[in-house]
Amino acid sequence: MAETTTHEEELSRDEAADLLQEIARELRGNGPADVRIGNKTLTLQPSTALEYAVEVEERSPMLGGDREELTVSVNWEVENAERDE
Repeated sequence: MAETTTHEEELSRDEAADLLQEIARELRGNGPADVRIGNKTLTLQPSTALEYAVEVEERSPMLGGDREELTVSVNWEVENAERDE
C-alpha cells in the first residue's frame, strides 16, 4: 500500500536551501534518515544505492509571468523490508 505525505509553503531562497541541506545531511552516511515534511517527521530507510533525477520546467503562460520549476527526485528500494503478508 502506498502512502504519500506532502507539504507546500512559500519560503525565501535561503530557507529552501536550508531545508534541502537538512535532507542531504540525513541521506549522507548509513542508517535511517529522519526527514521533516511540514510539522511531521518521517523516518526513512535509504539503501546504499539511490536513483537520482533532476528536472527543470520553464513555462510561459498566456496569463501571468514566466514560471520555472525545479524538481529533484531521489528514490530507492528499501533493503530488508518487512512486508505485510
